[in-house]
Amino acid sequence: MSRTLVLGWLSSFLPAPVAVKWHERARSCVGALLGIAFTGGLMYLLLGPSANIPLLVAPMGASAVLLFAVPASPLAQPWSIIGGNLVSSTIGVTCALLIGDPTLAAASAVALSIGGMFALRCVHPPSGAVALTAVLGGPVIHALGYRFVLEPIAIQSAALLLAALLYHAATGHRYPHVGGQDRATASQAADEASRVGFTRADVKAVLGRRDELLPIDPDDLYSLLRETQLQAFSRSFDELRCEDIMSRHVVSVSATTRASIAWALFKRNKVKALPVVDAGQKLVGIVTRVDFVDKRSFGPLGPIIRYLDGWLRGDTLRTINIGNVMTTEVCCVKATEPITELVPMFANFGHHHVPVLDNAERVVGMITQADLIAGLYRQTVATARRIA
Repeated sequence: MSRTLVLGWLSSFLPAPVAVKWHERARSCVGALLGIAFTGGLMYLLLGPSANIPLLVAPMGASAVLLFAVPASPLAQPWSIIGGNLVSSTIGVTCALLIGDPTLAAASAVALSIGGMFALRCVHPPSGAVALTAVLGGPVIHALGYRFVLEPIAIQSAALLLAALLYHAATGHRYPHVGGQDRATASQAADEASRVGFTRADVKAVLGRRDELLPIDPDDLYSLLRETQLQAFSRSFDELRCEDIMSRHVVSVSATTRASIAWALFKRNKVKALPVVDAGQKLVGIVTRVDFVDKRSFGPLGPIIRYLDGWLRGDTLRTINIGNVMTTEVCCVKATEPITELVPMFANFGHHHVPVLDNAERVVGMITQADLIAGLYRQTVATARRIA
């Protein structure tokens, strides 16, 4: 019995499976590489090779892990790294100056830093290492005094944050990851409760009753729970395929179609999105009414800009082609895939129109949120009739 308990206890040490996809892991590694290189290079340019200030301090490596590997964590947000590092470095320098015993000074610096970060809502785990560095960094760090807060901590924190902002923007990744701030009205909360059975306020209330800090944004947790509920509901319809619910009458355009013609297709067919295909009917992009209007209007200068655009391309009619306004990164599904593949597209990513492809990558249909709901309803009715 005791052996079983020991083995069970030891098995709890095993790490949980990592659900992050390989391309995201590679993206995180490259981001950390560029971020640390940028931070060290900037310090070198600002201070020169003969500076007595470290070009990089160890806590920046830990900050890079958060900023590039888990950017959705509340511990990795801009105020967390800037505020946490500034508070902890200031407290660390103060403890180093006022407390003679290094061990007591280090312990006090970390403890007070945690309290300060909680008070200022900027908890950032690597900042504990910043406080330790201020106390145990050696003569070079001690000689800086409170200058350590600005150089190197503030500069390196800002440089690493700037690198993260630029890298995430360049790679199409959401950062900063800021959730809603209790903006939901009473009617919106009631609508949420009727659709999914709980609201964001419910999630925040449960988190508020916890005795520990969970490093997840309440809105992210709400989205996860909502998508899980949809996934569980859709799982009962695994036999339903995308081809069963898609609209087969697809109105498509090519990249060379004139914008005026595409706009007429929008109005005549009463659709909100047009897939863009090549000569072989393979998907190359999509254009929606919103994208079309945003990129077509250009305010009062629209006619002039459209004329110049056409003139530069040699277009005698001086009009914009769909290739100039379409979106080339398109979420799509195969006709034979189960409808569960549509859940994250509609629930999380805000898509309203999903092209359906056959095995030859040709566009054979379109699915909207209305198509998905109608398909689920038909299947629910059919299932109920079979049971009856």
